[in-house]
Amino acid sequence: MLAPTDDRSIVVFDGVCHFCNAAVLFIIKRDPEGRFAFTPMQSELAQELLAEYDVGSSGVDTFLLVKDGRPYVFSDAALEIARDLTGYWYLFNVFRIIPSAILNYLYQMFARRRYRLFGKRDSCMVPSDDVKSRFIGV
Repeated sequence: MLAPTDDRSIVVFDGVCHFCNAAVLFIIKRDPEGRFAFTPMQSELAQELLAEYDVGSSGVDTFLLVKDGRPYVFSDAALEIARDLTGYWYLFNVFRIIPSAILNYLYQMFARRRYRLFGKRDSCMVPSDDVKSRFIGV
């Protein structure tokens, strides 16, 4: 797990998904304060977090954010991340007026097709030295 002094929010993402890796780099670029740390779903830490927050049964389409000890999944995770990014990304939270069930359904439809749309790696991305400190449990 994280060190007790590490208060960053943790993003669990699919480490072999091209779209997911691009999303991580997108977040890093818009998070200059380093509020977010990342761990691929394929890591032991991610599996521990999925079990701890009882979201492991959601499948490989799970996108988990742990922020202030609270888990967010699917579209809720994406919107919560957008809230903390620089720029106008917080405006995406207007989508919260749409019921979570609908947003999550749309999220899961996209997530199930992400490999077909964007491709997949054979192994998890290796972070470059300039962002390596943002990755945990790898």
